[in-house]
Amino acid sequence: MALEDYRSDMETCRRCSACKFIPLERAVGFDHVTVCPSIARYNFHTYSGGGRMVFQVAFLEGRVPYSDKLLEVVYNCQMCGACDVSCKYAMDMEVIDPISEFRIRCVEDGHTLPALDALIGRLRKQNTMVPGTRAERGDWANGLDVKDLTRDKAQVIYHAGCRTSFDPSLWGVARSAVSLMQNAGVEVGIAGGAEACCGGRAYQMGYKEDFVRQAEQNMARFKKAGAETLVTGCAECYQAFKVLCAKFGLAGEIEVLHTSQYFARLIEQGKLKPRRKIATTATYHDPCYLGRMGEPYIHWEGKEVPGHIRIFDPPKEYRRGTYGVYQPPRDVLGSIPGLRLVEMDRTKEYAWCCGAGGGVRESNPDFAAWTAQERIAEAETTGADAIVTACPGCEQSFRDAVTAKGSRLRVLDFVELLAKSV
Repeated sequence: MALEDYRSDMETCRRCSACKFIPLERAVGFDHVTVCPSIARYNFHTYSGGGRMVFQVAFLEGRVPYSDKLLEVVYNCQMCGACDVSCKYAMDMEVIDPISEFRIRCVEDGHTLPALDALIGRLRKQNTMVPGTRAERGDWANGLDVKDLTRDKAQVIYHAGCRTSFDPSLWGVARSAVSLMQNAGVEVGIAGGAEACCGGRAYQMGYKEDFVRQAEQNMARFKKAGAETLVTGCAECYQAFKVLCAKFGLAGEIEVLHTSQYFARLIEQGKLKPRRKIATTATYHDPCYLGRMGEPYIHWEGKEVPGHIRIFDPPKEYRRGTYGVYQPPRDVLGSIPGLRLVEMDRTKEYAWCCGAGGGVRESNPDFAAWTAQERIAEAETTGADAIVTACPGCEQSFRDAVTAKGSRLRVLDFVELLAKSV
């Protein structure tokens, strides 16, 4: 759908500001009630989901032209989807979709940021937006006795993702994930240096055609590998393969699972047995693209019935973030003897973003860092020893934030804890 197709949604906005906050019934105090990093940081309505709806209508009417200030607002958004689910607590309207379409329009019209253009240039040349070469991409698996999907067939594909593949500090997570699968008797294979970017971040930044190209290539590779299941430890990769591919009609027959879903299944089946006690108190951070943005895509075709009340024929079902991946990582953590899980004030579909999404980490690192530090401060109020997540992007952001703040918190991936216990 194009930006124009969302005009009715954008005009439905009543400027109620629900997009800025978690629902009142979820609030436990004044400190952690905001949900959108952009409006919380810049404190001007235009930066909120509702403010974006207003200026996008004005853009369609020719009253707001492209300008440096307009682009500054457009690209200072992590595309985390929090405004969308908070709005839909009370309203039936799309918020994140028209915001995404406006970015796509900016790219189509040539109004982009140099920092993001550089990322896309690297994607087109190296098949990744993270610094590194194709030859280095599979180095994380050196020494592992694992099937090579460029030569062998496998029951399960493990997709490491760009961030993990090129950050040696994250290699242990990927290696542990593969070892856990092998421990459970799973026939797992990796593409190594032939693995390609999912394209999810390209879509977040507005480069839709680059995402589609990556998705088509990846789905063709997965089909050729003959695997039944695709497992990834990256939240952005999960959302790209599970949600965006379905949205654009590119999803194949392969089952797409996040590592948290897959390991929770193996534990339930008795194929993985956490035994070693890990005495720690941890708080879990819900990654945006695994949680609210990871909710399965709902296809709908129909029309809006003219009138002063929005009615659709057939009735339209909205994605409200409720059915993202929330329980599996908590189930895995709950299976580890000795581990105590404490929750932050903002969780699940109303979780605060880590700051890494939407290209903000590259185009405005100060804003990204501020966002991550806000989350670390919230995590510290729980009394936890560690903040645990299920996404390499979140882990990178939190590591930097902990260092900058001098926080005592450890930053961990749930796979690390599971591997130690098993």
